[in-house]
Amino acid sequence: MTQKSKIRKLGGSLALIVPKSLADSMAIKEGDEVFVSSSGDGMSVTPYDPEFAGVMDDAREFMRSHRNAFRELAK
Repeated sequence: MTQKSKIRKLGGSLALIVPKSLADSMAIKEGDEVFVSSSGDGMSVTPYDPEFAGVMDDAREFMRSHRNAFRELAK
């Protein structure tokens, strides 16, 4: 879903105005944190921490490689 938004001045910063329909589709509300990243194509805004996925992949691999130790610790 692509929608047009405005950038407004807010104090010494700039704010991106998110239309209600887009906020609803992203399940975000006032006060929530979002993650903004830039790429060659522009900007990406997501409510999910993109680095967290990588950390979880590393944790799953660690747990998989030490499966026997975790099984013993769970006893």
